[in-house]
Amino acid sequence: MTDYFHLNAAEDQLQSISSLGLAHLGDGVFELMVRSWLCLHGKATARNLHRATVTYVSAPAQAAALERIRPLLTGEEEAVFRRGRNAKPHAVPSAATREEYQTATGLEALFGWLYLRGETGRLNELFAAMMEG
Repeated sequence: MTDYFHLNAAEDQLQSISSLGLAHLGDGVFELMVRSWLCLHGKATARNLHRATVTYVSAPAQAAALERIRPLLTGEEEAVFRRGRNAKPHAVPSAATREEYQTATGLEALFGWLYLRGETGRLNELFAAMMEG
């Protein structure tokens, strides 16, 4: 049985997943981390948890967060980010510029890639750096 909380995907598996597929997964990983952070740090009341979550997972917020961690990225992580950023989205939400949306997609692709590699320590390190800023 596959343990979906502790993955270690092979490199050929990772290469076969599209950038938008990585971003789709990374979006869920990032949102789960934000929700956990909000609950553990008492940053929002139960009634405002969704609104608080949205402030962190919106494309503009993710784009700003990426800029805080960009100097920390390894060459391989930067390549995954660029691959995700350069993916062609079907549409851009009205609350974000195209650049913000593409940057957010790159961040999500990076989080999806790290998750599939089982690099939870690195995910936590990057997430902590984003939330401290």
